[in-house]
Parts: sequence; C-alpha cells; structure tokens
Amino acid sequence: MIKKIVILGTAYPYRGGIAIYNERLAKAFQSEGKEVTIQTFTLQYPGFLFPGKTQYADWEAPKELYIEQSISSVNPLNWIKVGRKIKKQKPDLLIIKYWLPFMAPCLGTIARIARKNKHTKVISILDNIIPHEKRIGDKLFSSYFSKSVDAFVGMSKSVLNDLNIFDTKKPRAFCPHPLYDNFGEKVSKETAIEKLGLSNQYQYILFFGLIRDYKGLDWLIEAFADLRLRNYPVKLIIAGEFYADEERYSRLITQYQLQDHIILHNHFVPDPDVGLYFGAADLIAQPYKTATQSGVTQIGYHFEKPMLVTNVGGLAEIIPDQKVGYVVEPNPQAIADQLVDFYENRRCDEFIANLIEEKKKYDWSTMTGTIQNLYTQLTENHADSK
Repeated sequence: MIKKIVILGTAYPYRGGIAIYNERLAKAFQSEGKEVTIQTFTLQYPGFLFPGKTQYADWEAPKELYIEQSISSVNPLNWIKVGRKIKKQKPDLLIIKYWLPFMAPCLGTIARIARKNKHTKVISILDNIIPHEKRIGDKLFSSYFSKSVDAFVGMSKSVLNDLNIFDTKKPRAFCPHPLYDNFGEKVSKETAIEKLGLSNQYQYILFFGLIRDYKGLDWLIEAFADLRLRNYPVKLIIAGEFYADEERYSRLITQYQLQDHIILHNHFVPDPDVGLYFGAADLIAQPYKTATQSGVTQIGYHFEKPMLVTNVGGLAEIIPDQKVGYVVEPNPQAIADQLVDFYENRRCDEFIANLIEEKKKYDWSTMTGTIQNLYTQLTENHADSK
C-alpha cells in the first residue's frame, strides 16, 4: 500500500501544463489519504534555452499542497544532493513526469540515487519519450532516463509504442490524460464574451495554448480562409504565447486577408482566465502535425466543448469522431470541411450532450488507480525475487 509519495518535477511557482498536471495529481492522491510532497525546481530552464517570456506564474500558489523548490536542472552536484535527500526520506513512491530529454540527466540521476534505498519505487508518467522537436542526443538521454525507472504510465498508446525503443521488459500501463478540472467551473458564453471584450454577434473557434510549429496553426489559418466559412458569423481566436516565429503566422493572416476574422491574443493565458476562453468558444481546434496526447483536449472535456483534432499520435484515441467532435486527416482541406460541417449542420448541441457522458472516462481516480496497480506489481515482483 502506498502511503508516502514524492512527485519530482515542475510545479508552482512555475507555470504551464506540466506544473498543472503535477499539482492536480498531488491533490488526487491527497484526497485518497496519501502523504504527498512535490520537489520542484530552483532552476528549471536556463534563460537562453527558454523560448517564452517568463517561466513563472503570476497568480497565487495552490492551497493545501507542500511544494519545495530544491532542484537545479543543470547542476550535477545538486542532483546528488536531492537524490540523497529523497533516498533518506524513503517515500514508497517517486513519480516523475517525463516530457523532454533535456531533463533526463537531472531527473534520471535523482531517481537512480533515490531508489538505492531498496524501498522507493520509481514510476514515470510519459508525455513523450521521443520529443516533437528533435535534437541531437535525445535518444541517448531518454535511454538514460528509462534505465532509472521501475515502471511507466503512457498517456497514449503511441507513447507506449515509442517506449519499446528504450525498454521492453519493465511494467507499463496505458491511462489517458485525466481531465484538467482545476480551472474552475464553466463560464457562460455571455459572461465569457463580455469579460474578454468580444462581440456577441459572432461565434468563435478557439486555438489555445503555447504556439509551436508542430501544433499546425498554419494549417488552421489556411483552413479558416475557406470561403464557405464566410457564410457564417464566425471568428477564430488564437490564444497563447508564441514559442515559434510569430511573424510567419502574421504573414499568413495577411496573405489570406483574415485580419477581420481572426482575434490574436498572443500571450500566455493565466490559469484564472482559461475558463473565459473556453467559455466563449463553440469549438476547440487542435490541428496538430504530430502529437502524443494533449492537455488542451482534457480542458475541452472539462468545459464540455466540442473539439476538432487531427488523426495523429494519440489524439484520435480520446475524441470519438462525429460524437464529441471531429477526427480529421492532417491537412487544411480536411480541417476546413469539418469546420464548415460544424456550423452548416449545427452540430454543437449534439456534441455537447455526448461530451457530458464521454468525460466520465477521464476521472483522476483512474490515473491514481493505474499507478497503484503498477506499484503493487512492482512490490509483488520484488517479494517474489527474494
């Protein structure tokens, strides 16, 4: 039985999807009576490696969580210190979310030291093990990390397939990304539109989140230029900070003469405002070129918003096509055809009714239960080997 857990990775005062996930996972375990500590970074990314404006949250710390800043991602002496500290604390379980090979030396070294106490088990929740934006050394780093872990949870089947490149023997399980239900209650469309300063004369499609080239915003802009969409009072909201060349997308908007049809909020959306953007939207568009899974999808489920995703990676696994939204081939024409269908055939209410039922699959207890089952398997295997 798991009693004491350490989560190793991003959390407040850092912002972003990894921090949100770790904090929400900690709360899920706390609700089950576990003692949970999050060990986060004193230095996450050196400034020259971080593409955004800031790594830090500008809102209040989450309540009822114990978060300690202790880790430097670039200091090997620090890794040894933190590893020894966790080794001495002897948590039953060390959980590490893995999303970027850059973090492998840091997180992998800490895990290797911590598990030397012969008590602590290490389970990694894999966002990706092969990154979307590849760099020299990725496979070497991910191999190092995978050897530091006792078991894995893949949030998409494609990630579990990728894991086979590095390991085929350690226990693993598939569990979809749970709901991001920590952004508050649903906001009415009328309230959201008013607070965002939008016009109630239009309907809105939302592209949300950090903007990287692999997320296919260029395809969405091209699709939105389809003249059939001019028959409807619809605008596209792009809400997120650019981690890619913003000028490239601005040129596309100008090229297709969409300046009056696209609303650009080119900044990081703080957690307290996320509900406003989803509240204003009729449809959430994720036209990704490559993907494993996406936290944006689980925000969409929480706010009960129909979604359009491309048929790449694990996105199609959690969006039943024509039931809660669309799974389309990864090209602008296919995206445009379904955007038109959504408005032409008034699919919104139908999709929302299905979303309310479908979202029940993604409760956090499913994730904590998956982790508990892997832990039990590890402890039983250890007992059998004695």
